[in-house]
Amino acid sequence: MTKKETLPNSTAVLVLGICSIIFGCFFVGLILGIIGLNLGSKGRRMYRANPELYEGNGAINAGWIMSIIGTILGGLYTIYWLIIVLILGGVGFSALQLLGM
Repeated sequence: MTKKETLPNSTAVLVLGICSIIFGCFFVGLILGIIGLNLGSKGRRMYRANPELYEGNGAINAGWIMSIIGTILGGLYTIYWLIIVLILGGVGFSALQLLGM
């Protein structure tokens, strides 16, 4: 029996997934999550094609799921700040109109 190879980037996907959740309250979490999803999808495809050749499927699945969560958190954070900026911009514009500027 041959020794199985570790899936390429399985550790990187796990780290990116964890970091995307931790930094989800910043815009960085969105970017890290997207990168983790991309790398994780490639690794998952490789494992599904030849499961007898690779090990480390648990790490890549966990990282992929955490990347999904981190991407959602980062996206919600980005939408939140866009709404805040639009509200503050509207209030500022209204204040300028009231002052006659």
